Amino acid sequence: MTVSADRRWNGPSYAEVSAKTAARSVPPAVALWLIAAGAAAAVALAGISAPQPLRFNLPLLAHVSGLFAGYGVTVMVALMSRAPALERGVGADRLARWHGTGGRAIVSLILIHGLAATAAWAMGRGSSLWAATVDVLHMPGLVAATVGTAVFLSVGIASAQGARRRLRYETWHLLHLLTYLAIALSFSHELAGPDLAGLPFVQVAWSLLYTFSFGLVLRYRVLAPLTQVWRHRLRVDHVVDEGAGVVSIVLRGRHLDELNAESGQFFRWRFLTRTLWPSSHPFSLSAPPHQQFLRITVKAVGDGTQLIHSVRTGTRVLAQGPYGAMTKERRQGRGVLLIGGGVGITPMRALFETLPVAGNELTLLYRASSADEILFRDELEYIARHRGARLIFLTGPASDPRNAITAQSLEAMVPDLVARDVYLCASPRFSSAVTTALTEAGLPRRQLHHEDFAF
Repeated sequence: MTVSADRRWNGPSYAEVSAKTAARSVPPAVALWLIAAGAAAAVALAGISAPQPLRFNLPLLAHVSGLFAGYGVTVMVALMSRAPALERGVGADRLARWHGTGGRAIVSLILIHGLAATAAWAMGRGSSLWAATVDVLHMPGLVAATVGTAVFLSVGIASAQGARRRLRYETWHLLHLLTYLAIALSFSHELAGPDLAGLPFVQVAWSLLYTFSFGLVLRYRVLAPLTQVWRHRLRVDHVVDEGAGVVSIVLRGRHLDELNAESGQFFRWRFLTRTLWPSSHPFSLSAPPHQQFLRITVKAVGDGTQLIHSVRTGTRVLAQGPYGAMTKERRQGRGVLLIGGGVGITPMRALFETLPVAGNELTLLYRASSADEILFRDELEYIARHRGARLIFLTGPASDPRNAITAQSLEAMVPDLVARDVYLCASPRFSSAVTTALTEAGLPRRQLHHEDFAF
C-alpha cells in the first residue's frame, strides 16, 4: 500500500506554505573579484612600506608575504562566518574549498614572512640567524606573534588530509577554534610592524577590516543561533525509524517561515542535551520546510549521530541556517535530473516535491546498496505519480555491471541529459563516479549542482 508524504509527516502538508524569496546573495565571481581587489591593495601597501628604491629582495619578500598573510586571515574568517549572502551565493562546499586552499596558503606565507624577515635582519646587522632571531623576538608583539604562528602551524597540520582522517570531528573543530587565538596574538605585531607603523589612517583601515570579518562571525555564528533559539523554539516533535540505521526527526517550532529555508538547503543542528550540545552537525532538510515543522534524516555513522538517534521528544534544538545554494535558483534550463545515493537522498527528496519543473522533465535517480536500504520509497512513489515525474531505483552491489555509472548508462536512462540541470548528493566515491560520467557525457559544469559537507 502506498503511503503519501503527507501521511508520513503526520502533520500539515509539506507544500502548504512555499519558501520565501531567497536572501540577497554574492555570486562566486563577485566574491573572487572582491578578494582579488583586497589582495591588490595589500600588494600596493607592501610596495609603499618596503625600502626604496623598490626591488625584489628579502625585505620586499617579508613585506609582501606578511601583508598577504594578514589580509588573507580576514578573508578566511569571512568565508567561514556563515553569512547568508555567501552561503546562498557561493555555496557551503565551495566556501570550504576556498577556505582550505587559502588556509594552506596563509600558513606558507606566515612561514615565508618569518624566515625572510629574520634573514633580512641578519644580513642588515651582519649577524647570525640565531642572533637575529633573538633580536627579533625582543621587538614589540613578536613573542605573541611567534606563539600565534605555532598555533597556525598546529591547525594546519591537523587539517592535513592524513591527520584529519584520524581525528574526531569534535577534536578537529576545537583545534580550529584556536585559530581565533592565533589571530589575536598576531594582531598587535601587524599594527606595530614596519608595514603599518607611522600610518595611522592605514592602521585604522586595517583594524576595521578585522573588525568587519570578526563582526560577521559574531553576527552569524553566535548571535543569530541564539536569536533563533528564542524566536523559533525548535523542539523534537517525534522520531521515525526509517530502517537501515536511519531515523527521521521531525522538529516543531514557531514562525519557521521567517527562516526563508528552501528545499535543498541544510542547517547545522545542535541538540541541547548533556552529551550532544557541544557539537553541531550539518543535515539537509529531508522534506520541504513548513511554517510549523522541519524534518531531517540522520544515518548513524559515528558516535555523535548514533546518540542523535536516541534523542527524546521535547528536546530543545539550536539550528544554524539555512545554508547551501543547491536550490531551485541554480537551475539553468528546463529539465532536471536529481541523483541521490544512500542517505544523500534527503535533499533530493525535498527538491523532488517542490522544484518548479514539469513532471515529464523531472527525473530522480536513487542509488542504494539494496532494496531494503531505500529511504522514503512510499513518499517518492507518491510524489512521482502525483507530479508525473520519473523515478529510477538503482539497487544492488556496485560490482554489478547493471549498476555501473557511465556516460552511456546515464544517457540511456535520461536521453536529454546534457540539456538538464543535475543535482547530486551522495558519498564521495559515488559523487566522483557520477561527476566523471557527466563530464564525459558533455554536461556543462555550470549545470551540475553539488555540495559536500564533509569536514
